[in-house]
Amino acid sequence: MTIRLHLGHGASGTAASMAPFVEGLRNRGIEAAAHDLPKRKAEDAVGAWRAAAGDGPQDGDGLATGVGGHSYGGRVASLAAAEPGTAYAALVLFSYPLHPPGAPDRTAARIAHWPRITCPVLLLSGESDPFARIELLRTAVGLLPDARLVTYPRLGHGLRPVLDDALDRVAAFLHEIRG
Repeated sequence: MTIRLHLGHGASGTAASMAPFVEGLRNRGIEAAAHDLPKRKAEDAVGAWRAAAGDGPQDGDGLATGVGGHSYGGRVASLAAAEPGTAYAALVLFSYPLHPPGAPDRTAARIAHWPRITCPVLLLSGESDPFARIELLRTAVGLLPDARLVTYPRLGHGLRPVLDDALDRVAAFLHEIRG
């Protein structure tokens, strides 16, 4: 099974801002595409996400559908993955926004849907991310039935300084899933 990974951008980005991720994945033999998302509440962007990325298990080219994104884009993809009627092969979350900076008490609302995600999940996060206190993230991952967490010491919300390593890990994860 070959997987095409559909990616969403961060809240201040666009599909173009995901170009280094898409190019890097393609250079590693992974089909990838980025999609523009509406700039609104993540829950309200799920319909647009599903229209762009599909519902799985395959897209129009017969490739298995994987989804993910950076920050806001990953949150939207995760909400879509938890919806009834979706059958994604994988979910990849770069710098998942577990809570707003300084508001770790809002974590529960941002992960309430995680137990409904049935596909394998790879999370990649900086250990100094103000959007995801690392101890909260490590605990929250236990809500996902099939998840792996990769963290990067002394790194904040962006993964650009470790993008090559992060994409190597994504490629290995997707190659393992497709068997």
